[in-house]
Amino acid sequence: MLKDITIGQFFPGNSLLHRLDPRVKIVLTIAFIAAVFVPKTWAGLLLAMAFSVMAVALSRLPFALIWKSIKPILPIVLITALLSVFYVREEGDPLFSWWIITVYKKGIFNAVFLASRIVCLIVGSSLLTYTTEPTTLTDALERLMKPLRLIRVPVHDLAMMMTIALRFIPTLIEETDKIMSAQKARGADLESGNLMQRIRALMPIMIPLFASSFRRAYELATAMECRCYNGGEGRTRMKSYRMAARDYVALVLTAMLIAGMIVLNVFLPNVI
Repeated sequence: MLKDITIGQFFPGNSLLHRLDPRVKIVLTIAFIAAVFVPKTWAGLLLAMAFSVMAVALSRLPFALIWKSIKPILPIVLITALLSVFYVREEGDPLFSWWIITVYKKGIFNAVFLASRIVCLIVGSSLLTYTTEPTTLTDALERLMKPLRLIRVPVHDLAMMMTIALRFIPTLIEETDKIMSAQKARGADLESGNLMQRIRALMPIMIPLFASSFRRAYELATAMECRCYNGGEGRTRMKSYRMAARDYVALVLTAMLIAGMIVLNVFLPNVI
């Protein structure tokens, strides 16, 4: 169900991850995403998975919520992993061969490895929006990109657009679910037929969804104009961020994670 999609939502709490400086959380998320691509063997990837589990535990969010963030992407993960099975070749007899399809043991390991890596990416990126308010995320993004003002990059406008996009993902999902329920109540068949028939059946949903999106965008623009919003020039800040000991500890742990993955790649290249 669309209502089970939790991408972009914020869940209030008082956990250690909730209390981290939002600037640190953004940096840690980017570093973790880059770190997940470092390991070439299971030894390094298991380290990343252990780090993800630790982060989820520190956030005090239920694992059912984390599963909801993975569930919508799961078909894409499975298709990507399945395709990677057929592109791996190695010496020796294959496990399965039929026509142009040949499956090797290394291909299966590669598919599981790739799927695990994508799941780590989803979990790591989801924790950022789950534990950070959209307005706080905007402020932190703007402060991190502040040096780009020297080359005349509209930092405030970019940060505002990114946060508005994240904020409206849950709203659009809820709106889509309501439109689909209304169409089904009027007798629309959205689940039967072949692929082309299902695509045609979505047209009565897409048109009111686009109309609703444009209406919400117009209302938001009007509300911002009524409040005399004129960008980031001359704006004051209600919150001032200061790095605490927990922020430095989080940065050190992430640096140790990346260093550990590099060491495992160098000294244990053949560990599965």
